Amino acid sequence: MTTDADRHAAKMAKKKAARDKIMATKTDEKGLVIVHTGKGKGKSSAAFGMIFRCIAHDMQCAVVQFIKGGMSTGERDLILSRFQDICAFHTMGEGFTWETQDRTRDTEMAQAAWSRAKDLIRDPANRMVLLDEINIALRYDYIDIAEVVAFLKEEKPPMTHVVLTGRNAHDDLIEAADLVTEMELVKHPFRSGIKAQIGVEF
Repeated sequence: MTTDADRHAAKMAKKKAARDKIMATKTDEKGLVIVHTGKGKGKSSAAFGMIFRCIAHDMQCAVVQFIKGGMSTGERDLILSRFQDICAFHTMGEGFTWETQDRTRDTEMAQAAWSRAKDLIRDPANRMVLLDEINIALRYDYIDIAEVVAFLKEEKPPMTHVVLTGRNAHDDLIEAADLVTEMELVKHPFRSGIKAQIGVEF
């Protein structure tokens, strides 16, 4: 007599065989262009998760923060205190655009950050480079989207991963990317009067 457990085991065996067949065809490796965008929380957090994964595998990596100023964050403090030898960290922005209120200065800082980012990406020793909040700089035309896309296509080393975060990713960047994740906002405590909290937002 066939039991529920037997049927489940047979179903899972069939599923595993199909999955193994698909996985056997996935043999290529390449450096990916990865975009985290959307109105939901977690874009930078997910990207830093990948940076810490690289660190755990002894893979050299780097971070360039485009908008966020010099405020202390858990990720930044941990990398600077313990992992500077394997992860270069550059905070190039001076704060969110509504705080600086200086387009000329914001543009200069974004251009400087992009210049640093290009140097880090060109270095094949860096297996992953995170461009945190670059999408904001692109949205406000502090950096030319055509230049960014062309650089990623033409100058990024073949095995280097580049992660770009921030809301409102440009359509051209989405088209050029290998992996795009859109974070969807369902519910946020800020709407209930709860401020950003240590360990959650920073």
